[in-house]
Amino acid sequence: MNVTPMVDVMLVLLVIFMVTAPMVTVGVNVDLPQTAAAQLGESADALIVSIDATGQVYVQETQVEMSQLVDKLRAIIGNNKDACVLVRGDRNLKYSAVMEVMTHIANSGIAKVSLIAEVPESRVP
Repeated sequence: MNVTPMVDVMLVLLVIFMVTAPMVTVGVNVDLPQTAAAQLGESADALIVSIDATGQVYVQETQVEMSQLVDKLRAIIGNNKDACVLVRGDRNLKYSAVMEVMTHIANSGIAKVSLIAEVPESRVP
């Protein structure tokens, strides 16, 4: 059996994935705050919850009402006790809005929650 065609197809798929993966980012427009803190390792399977400047909440790219956030997160994570959530909050939000979302995340049973911020341009190598 000749595996050369299969290897060719796999290499083409790999190249396509490598080219498109950096372009795939969370589509919610959020102006992140900047921090000088050290960067933590990224989790590939982390769930991203975004809060835009108007206070709208998104799970990945899907808008979710605050009252439905706990149920939505529970449905997504299921019984995964190692689930991780990254919170992207717009820099112009009130602290209370971010804390309200983080409280809902905690109520859904997720213990690993991190905040996402931008590195100031002066620290970018």
